[in-house]
Amino acid sequence: MKKHLRLRRRSDFQSAISGKRFHSGRALVGFAVPCSSAETRVGVTVSRAIKTSTERNRARRRLREVARSGLLGPDSPLRRVGIRYDVVLIARRRVLEVSFAELKAEASLAALRLANLTP
Repeated sequence: MKKHLRLRRRSDFQSAISGKRFHSGRALVGFAVPCSSAETRVGVTVSRAIKTSTERNRARRRLREVARSGLLGPDSPLRRVGIRYDVVLIARRRVLEVSFAELKAEASLAALRLANLTP
């Protein structure tokens, strides 16, 4: 993802997590808060509950790719609303066990819920 589309500061992550919009799924948890920037921005974080650093890096790469294609793409539900969001995705342990297609489907469901649209 390009730098201007990523959340990089701790305060941005904390403000998105403290927002009222969230999605809790099997492989990821998503939080969103409306922002005033020109584009929707996404931040990815992985906790140490995923034990090894190689697994954490793999989970991070998978979530970034899902965010790039699903949440920031031209057909994303977050773009259709017209409001720009700061989105934080947190990986759960199952992110490494599910297939990439299932992860992509869960991210699109998360985008629908975070945009307050019914599936």
